[in-house]
Amino acid sequence: MLDFKKLPLDVQLTALLDGETTPEQKHELEQRLATDEGAKRLFDKLRHGADFGKHRFDDVLKEPVPLALVRSIKSAQPPKAPIAPRASRPSLKLAPTGPQALAAAIILFVAGCGIGFFVAGSTSTMRSIAPTTMETASEPTEWLMDVVANQRLIARQPRHIFEVPSTQAEEISTWLTSTVGVAFRVPDLSDQGWTFQGARVFIGDGRPVGQLVYTSADGDLASICFRKDNLPSDADDFKETIKDEIGVVSWHNAGTSYVFVGPSSEASLGQLAMQVATSI
Repeated sequence: MLDFKKLPLDVQLTALLDGETTPEQKHELEQRLATDEGAKRLFDKLRHGADFGKHRFDDVLKEPVPLALVRSIKSAQPPKAPIAPRASRPSLKLAPTGPQALAAAIILFVAGCGIGFFVAGSTSTMRSIAPTTMETASEPTEWLMDVVANQRLIARQPRHIFEVPSTQAEEISTWLTSTVGVAFRVPDLSDQGWTFQGARVFIGDGRPVGQLVYTSADGDLASICFRKDNLPSDADDFKETIKDEIGVVSWHNAGTSYVFVGPSSEASLGQLAMQVATSI
């Protein structure tokens, strides 16, 4: 059986962080941390590395799934013929003892903390070198988050999806152009099954955003959103992504940012966005 006291200090402290110590071992380590400054500094570093690694992993899980991947998964067909079962083979069962399992868990946790330290150092260096680049890149992200949030809000209020109805076309044109500062035409998407219902204005990342709202015969909701921006000319390309149940296609043209947003299950979302770009 492993002698816990003979393990390296960092392994003992990692076991303490992971809750793998006995009450006696925990008491002895806490007493040492109270009197040994070096041990306390090591413990703080291990705890910081573990926290940082967990937060970075959580951030990765929150990143949006590419729209093309979601559609390919939804359109995948099951195999037509059953796969013949493989001949069973005798299995070899490995049953580690309790001390072996504890030692393996401790080693894996220490390795994870080391990766956290490395990533934390790299991230800090990148932020100190290029803060301007990070701030510039965050602007379109914030505005897209506001667009998605607004789309979810009006989707839950089907009786209040617009402020000015489509029958008041002249007022919509004058109102949005003067408020947003962007001249536009209302695209006709009826041949694609989408009917223009009306217009709204909301705030996206601190700027007024014009919104043209459409509905389908199935009750789905889609919107064209636009606002003035300061993005470089290389931001013209269409970019598709997905935010849970909402699909987003964004592009930039002549000092204006555009977004076509609708249900992620709509396979023609990208084609609709390109049609909007040529007619708006």
